[in-house]
Amino acid sequence: MIRHFYRDDWDLRRPEPVEFEARNGAERRRARMAAATLCGMSDQGRPPYQQPPTQQPYPQQTSPYSQQAPAGAPTQGPYAYAPYAYPYAAPRRSGWFWAAIFAAIVAVVVITFAVMFGRMFAAMATAGGSSTTFGQPSIGVIDITGVIVDADKINKQLERFGNDDGIKAIVLHIDSPGGGAAASQEVYHEVLRVRNDLHKQVVASVESVGASGAYYIASGCDRIYANPASVVGSIGVIMEWTNYGDLLRWAKLKNVNLHKGELKDAGDPTRDMTPQEQAYFQGLIDNMYGQFVRDVAAGRHTSADKIQPLATGQVWTGEQAQPLGLIDAQGGFRAALLDTAKRVGLKGEPRIVRPPKEQRGLMGLLTGDETTDLFTNPTNLLNQAPGFYFLWK
Repeated sequence: MIRHFYRDDWDLRRPEPVEFEARNGAERRRARMAAATLCGMSDQGRPPYQQPPTQQPYPQQTSPYSQQAPAGAPTQGPYAYAPYAYPYAAPRRSGWFWAAIFAAIVAVVVITFAVMFGRMFAAMATAGGSSTTFGQPSIGVIDITGVIVDADKINKQLERFGNDDGIKAIVLHIDSPGGGAAASQEVYHEVLRVRNDLHKQVVASVESVGASGAYYIASGCDRIYANPASVVGSIGVIMEWTNYGDLLRWAKLKNVNLHKGELKDAGDPTRDMTPQEQAYFQGLIDNMYGQFVRDVAAGRHTSADKIQPLATGQVWTGEQAQPLGLIDAQGGFRAALLDTAKRVGLKGEPRIVRPPKEQRGLMGLLTGDETTDLFTNPTNLLNQAPGFYFLWK
């Protein structure tokens, strides 16, 4: 075996390689001594012994596990014995400690499941309505709140109650300013289907606001109830989008648009509309407006000529709307509920059935149901198309 060493001269100017070849024990010992000497060590093959400082900034702790020097071992000089300490062994935990940790984990799991089941049964309490009929005659209640942007959820609830023989009637509890034109119209036609094909009474009860698209849906019901101070009406269509062309010019950005077709880029939010584009969009709005008026007239069992003067986009209170024929009776949700129960032959306090509520919380995040609420889809930022709404503002 060949070993290479680098010799460091006393003047520390440059290293020189020195090669040693060890063939027997004596030569190996001489090679080790020479290597130690060339590496700056003393002639004895060990670093010179350094005397410890007279005072130490921190007192040195003597471990009870320190090994004593063997008999005859030198205590001073270059070959002095260097004592060492064994690592400190921490005391072992008792079995009761781990038993307590396990009991705490079990308790957390039990409490978590108890809270989950408690919330589920609380949602089924009579105050909020059950989520199933259990074979008993009941009144189904569907809440329509906020801006209407998706018809699928409401339509599924209508279909479920319509196919349930235990549900004798459906009450739409409305508190909405309307929403998307197509979504509102889709729910309106589903209400008509449940009434005509499944032969279920559908009643609308307006709480605070039942305007535009929400009133569109209510007009398809058998009866409309509203509080005297409720706001109803707003029959009309609105189209809107945001023009951010000035912002792009301020940021020195330019929108690049390639298209084929004169009106393909109509409604481009980076520029103003041309007169031709304005006439084009106005034609779409007029057509939707005509559909709105005709459907309301059909649902209210009247003519479009009688609804047309009321279709100015304005709203009325419940007290004003009843003489105009926009609602059937004044009263809150309970009045609508009791009256509907009598009409379908239910005596006493009617049993309420509501669709099961969506579970929100940690389980929703783990199953992916809540991530859409917490994190916006980046593709939605690109959706800048003009919107048509049956919406009261």
